[in-house]
Amino acid sequence: MSEEVEPRIIKKYPNRRLYDTKRSKYITLQQIRDLVLEEVPFIVIDQKTEEDITRSILLQIIFEQESETNPLFSNDNLERFIRFYNAGTHLGFSDFIGQGMNFFQQQQREFSKAMEGMTSTNPMSFWTDMTQKNIDTWRQMMGLGPDKDDSGKQ
Repeated sequence: MSEEVEPRIIKKYPNRRLYDTKRSKYITLQQIRDLVLEEVPFIVIDQKTEEDITRSILLQIIFEQESETNPLFSNDNLERFIRFYNAGTHLGFSDFIGQGMNFFQQQQREFSKAMEGMTSTNPMSFWTDMTQKNIDTWRQMMGLGPDKDDSGKQ
């Protein structure tokens, strides 16, 4: 059974400084980014209003990373994101993005595991298995059963 971990409380003060209440010290956005990468649960609270502002801090971190030399999103993708806010379908879009990210993470984990054991297996077998898993996952995301084609026919 997994133990529920209390999220670390980060307070944002009016002077825009961030204070880690667990470590009793001021931290930077980079250090909050490190918490995300280390999968440490946390919430950011505005010290004055006591409002949860975690989302805006995460968006600020993404903005800073996207402003660097090697952005993740192209201008075209960012424009599409903006259009989905007006399309009225942003909830479906959000679910799709979440599923896609989960799929990507799963593929990364499987690829890493497979590369570790690559010396003991047939490389062609590895790629065949990986391709079949990708097809099965895609069908599941699209709501297709294992015996249906893209038109939904059996």
